[in-house]
Amino acid sequence: MKVCNHEKIDIFILARLNSTRLPKKQLKKIGNEPILKILVNRLKKSKNIRNVVVCTTNKKTDDQLVNFLKKEKILYYRGSEKDVLKRMLGAAKKFDTDIIIDVEGDKIYTDLELMDLVIKQFLNPKNEFVIASRNKKDFEPTDHFIHGVFPAGFRTSILEKICNKKKTNNTETGYKELFFEKGICKKTFVTIPTKNNIPNEIRLTLDYPEDLKLARKIFAELGNNFGYRDILKIYNNNPEIFKITKKVLDKWKINYQKNIVKKGFTPKKS
Repeated sequence: MKVCNHEKIDIFILARLNSTRLPKKQLKKIGNEPILKILVNRLKKSKNIRNVVVCTTNKKTDDQLVNFLKKEKILYYRGSEKDVLKRMLGAAKKFDTDIIIDVEGDKIYTDLELMDLVIKQFLNPKNEFVIASRNKKDFEPTDHFIHGVFPAGFRTSILEKICNKKKTNNTETGYKELFFEKGICKKTFVTIPTKNNIPNEIRLTLDYPEDLKLARKIFAELGNNFGYRDILKIYNNNPEIFKITKKVLDKWKINYQKNIVKKGFTPKKS
């Protein structure tokens, strides 16, 4: 059953090949399949979305990625390298998207049940930006379990508003924080519907070689179709494997703070 019937809801996957920490990560393989293909196939199982679109850059370095997308018949859009918000807005206009479900290319564990929970929030037309949290109050960008399985969602109208007001053309890192500028939009927090305690040390993303090593172990055990509960079962039965990514936790935080998008919007004209 569809959660929303009247609005055009698309998944946008941000992906590029010139990552310095894990180059060409979207085309690296888990088992015999490229990571990006695994992610797209997982997301396509949702009955609540219209399209899955890979939003990549217009740089020559991403020609290889586009050739792969064409071969696999995966929808794509090419736009600004550094301004990912502008890139997504361009894709939204091209595909006539009303609501964007934002799944970054390194979020290979995205859970469809939780994505549907995000989509459900848009039944309320007042909700403009939806993101996950542990407590329905705070946004914690370093929480790589919650954000690893729970996508964000926002209306194209609020994305356009932010793009028109922001000062910077570099929104590559920490762009979600612009949605938290005071008075910019109606924010809604959702939480994982479980009573299980979720350890902070579970890191579910794909930035470093250690992340890829962990992903290969998880996917080897669970296959390509699983949810966050299955990952928690692995942790409860074998927490040792999650130590693979322990040393990159602080490294990621330092890099995030160093490169985070500068806050602030263009002052209003008097």
